[in-house]
Amino acid sequence: MIVVTGATGNIGRPLTQALARADHQVTAVSRHTTAVPDGVRHVVADLAEPAGLKPVLAGAKALFLLLSGDLHGTAANPADIIGEAVAGGVRRVVLLSTLGVVTRPFGPTRIAMRALEDTLRESGLDWTVLRPGGFASNALWWAESVRTRQVVAAPFGDIGVPVVDPADIAAVAAACLSDERHTGGVYELTGPEVITPRQQAGAIAAALGSPVRFHELTRDEAKAAMTRSMPAELADDTLDILGSPNPAELRVSPDVQRVLGRAPRPFADWAARHVTAFR
Repeated sequence: MIVVTGATGNIGRPLTQALARADHQVTAVSRHTTAVPDGVRHVVADLAEPAGLKPVLAGAKALFLLLSGDLHGTAANPADIIGEAVAGGVRRVVLLSTLGVVTRPFGPTRIAMRALEDTLRESGLDWTVLRPGGFASNALWWAESVRTRQVVAAPFGDIGVPVVDPADIAAVAAACLSDERHTGGVYELTGPEVITPRQQAGAIAAALGSPVRFHELTRDEAKAAMTRSMPAELADDTLDILGSPNPAELRVSPDVQRVLGRAPRPFADWAARHVTAFR
């Protein structure tokens, strides 16, 4: 049995689908009831209460651990989830970390994630760590404004990073959960090219076949919007990267190609597959 947390999200959903297609037994974990592929067991549980995971993890062979936004806060203690995995007999954990633990190691949320990585390494479990940069799916924040006003509103319009398609993260995670050759691997996951928010707006417009205007937000405006769905310290850490990426954050990593044997998908591909969200 492979347990997938965050199973309703942009990474967990395609990961669950990929594992089910490969005939793995899968338990999908989320905070709310959701539809899952045929043959997949679904369990409602909250990672903020790790003790509630006991019946989910008992007898599982592998765990994909994805923390929701609130669990990136400095007051959270996700290390207890690793303890429950050990107690439940889990043998392998694939942790979704962040590139920021190496590029911005002193940000509050990065310190917490580095500590979780260290807990996993010291747990005695087989482990793999995935460190993605920015997600292509963050563009879904713009979906309503594109639908209603044909506008993308974002900060730092002409500063880019190599955003990664969550479907590529899911594909790498599936490989790491099912293939012991990835034990002890630390993979930095990026897209194939640096792309700015203004260029992302252009790719969305191309997918729609209609114009989309770009409106540049101030940092304060962007933070106010982001803190509706994430801790303020995580919003600040993210905006530090978006506003002034360092050379390590601009680097296009070879790790998606290394694991999957193909290049990562460009943002335009993601926009074309998700165009209905913007209509």
